[in-house]
Amino acid sequence: MTPSLTPRLAQLADADLIRPLAHIRRGIEKEALRVTPQGRLSQEPHLHTLGSALTHPHITTDYSESLLEFITPPSEQIGDTLGFMEQLHRYVVSQLEDEHLWPASMPCALQGNNSVPIAEYGSSRAGQMKHIYRRGLDVRYGRIMQSIAGIHFNFSLPDSFWQGYRELLGSQDSLTDFRSAQYFALIRNFRRYGWLLLYLFGASPALSRSFMDGRPHQLASLGTDTLYLPFATSLRMSGLGYQSDAQADLNISTNSLAEYGRDLTCALNTPHAPYTRIGVEVNGESRQLNDHILQIENEYYSDIRPKRVTHAGETPLQAMANRGVEYIEVRNLDINPLLALGIDDSQIRFLDTFLLFCLLQGSPEIGEQEQRRLARNHTRVTEQGRRPDLLLETASGELSRAAWGEQLFAELDAIAQLLDKAGSGYSDALQHFKPMLQQPELTPSAQILQQLTATEQNYTDWVQNRATELTQHWQQTPLEQEQSRYFTQLASSSLAAQYELEEQEAGRPLIAV
Repeated sequence: MTPSLTPRLAQLADADLIRPLAHIRRGIEKEALRVTPQGRLSQEPHLHTLGSALTHPHITTDYSESLLEFITPPSEQIGDTLGFMEQLHRYVVSQLEDEHLWPASMPCALQGNNSVPIAEYGSSRAGQMKHIYRRGLDVRYGRIMQSIAGIHFNFSLPDSFWQGYRELLGSQDSLTDFRSAQYFALIRNFRRYGWLLLYLFGASPALSRSFMDGRPHQLASLGTDTLYLPFATSLRMSGLGYQSDAQADLNISTNSLAEYGRDLTCALNTPHAPYTRIGVEVNGESRQLNDHILQIENEYYSDIRPKRVTHAGETPLQAMANRGVEYIEVRNLDINPLLALGIDDSQIRFLDTFLLFCLLQGSPEIGEQEQRRLARNHTRVTEQGRRPDLLLETASGELSRAAWGEQLFAELDAIAQLLDKAGSGYSDALQHFKPMLQQPELTPSAQILQQLTATEQNYTDWVQNRATELTQHWQQTPLEQEQSRYFTQLASSSLAAQYELEEQEAGRPLIAV
């Protein structure tokens, strides 16, 4: 299990490494489907008044033309991060015409694969490549899977922390290499203990029957349209959500940046027979970027990723190879429809605490046997996480979810107390979520099922009603004039940037990758 962190925390205090923790930088990327008042996926193109999905820094699209993505700038203040996300919602809602933002991870009622329009990004090389990549996702996995939405949480520690921490551990590595190695240590522990986030924050225990699109499944029925599992936490993160037969056998190492890059590069350069049969270009039409296991790095489905901001012409792997890991991206967070933004201050403070725990806790390399054990725990928690007698696997045998959770919370409490010295509210956030360990009915997944049952509504109608409520909420608190002008100018400048790019590249052929 987890040896005590007390000595390490005492060392941090002695080395004056608490103050740098006030400068944790965070960012949020949140997806949201545009839907009609009837709870159907919008077939309208990305709104011109929102700007260019290709060049806008904060409002873009993910897979679908109807799947918006909101991106906050990195910030040291949680209030600034949430405040900016709130402004994005207010601005977008003010531009929508008879549409709502779908406030849940699993999609609205769909009318088959082709009812999910693939995102368009214009005629530039970059825009065409983004569109063709999405065509590839369609022929590989189908559009329905790509209609799932989520929240990605970006987290980084300041150089002042890494410099002191390197001295504390007596490392002779360069700061860049040390930081990268430590972020990968964090990632390995996230894989070990991330089940706790699925349990506490999973908010997709049910979905519309249309999502399965006639595929066989083991889900139970709730009314005529809703499918669910009685103890599920996150069907989005289960085998029903993001799934890939080609990626099922991938074992991308997180033991070091070098091994991670080696394994991912192999997947990026290895043809996959079923994708070869699909074809890359057929009858003059590009079906996918290539026939490899992965078209690009971002196709790799992972609950957490090492990241670095790229320069022009760089791939993510090249950027990390050149300058190391800059931050990590947590990708296993459902959108909580019970919260206005899908995430709140308490959850962010818990994530800070949890990620710092993952960094400071001992983190040996993950071998194949442990990898299989972690995968089984992941499945158990996503599909049966609230089962009262649920057992999870550890290196020393099975342990109940509640008992393991209590052990982790004891360690997290010490981390929260440390963070409270650099800020405030961390211990309070931990106490907010701790009762969920022994009372599964308090978790978002349980509350959502309870509301579906109590109101006798199907999934689509319940989420649509929530979408309507939130639209009214954002409309009642419009942006200040200066804020509205700022986003209007961003939209205009992003459209100009796309136009300029397309003019510069007019007549140039698309270069295949």
